[in-house]
Amino acid sequence: MRILDVGDSAMLAEFDSLDAVLAAFRALDGTRPVGVDEVVPAARTILVRFDRTVVDRATVLGWLRDTPPLPDADTGRRDTVRVGVRYDGPDLDEVAALTGLGVDGVVAAHTAATWTVAFAGFAPGFGYLVGGPASLHVPRRGTPRTAVPAGAVGLAGEFSGVYPRSSPGGWQLIGTTDARLWDADRDPPALLRPGATVRFHPI
Repeated sequence: MRILDVGDSAMLAEFDSLDAVLAAFRALDGTRPVGVDEVVPAARTILVRFDRTVVDRATVLGWLRDTPPLPDADTGRRDTVRVGVRYDGPDLDEVAALTGLGVDGVVAAHTAATWTVAFAGFAPGFGYLVGGPASLHVPRRGTPRTAVPAGAVGLAGEFSGVYPRSSPGGWQLIGTTDARLWDADRDPPALLRPGATVRFHPI
């Protein structure tokens, strides 16, 4: 792990892999010192933002360096977000062919997995979900769409995700959901937050 200063009230921890990020985030998110305002995971980094009037840099640095990662097996029971999906996406047949699973096999694999929100990005409420079987790893589309509808459920590489609003996108779309991924009037606004587990079910 390498730690870099980001201005005078934030630090960026760099890791070698997404698995290392997830293990570190699980440990850090549950042990925040008073004054640490945000712990934000990404694919290879964790950004920590803190209030210098409450906690000093040395304390935050020591916490980052000395907190041992938490393997997934040690996280205990976590609440699970359940998302109903109509498996009617325009790329479902292509994904079925790419994976060799057939349509029913894609749906079965997607709904059997317990997914974890690794990090958020791209658009408010968009969570990058990991934990699906390798059989569902498919490439992004060769030609991205200029507009993907809100609620579209997709696959790309090792990730699954749900588009919270209409936007361009290159993921393989396998279904749609009516779940509200982002609601500014909800607390918290994001339905899928880093560290949460997610189960999909057909509707």
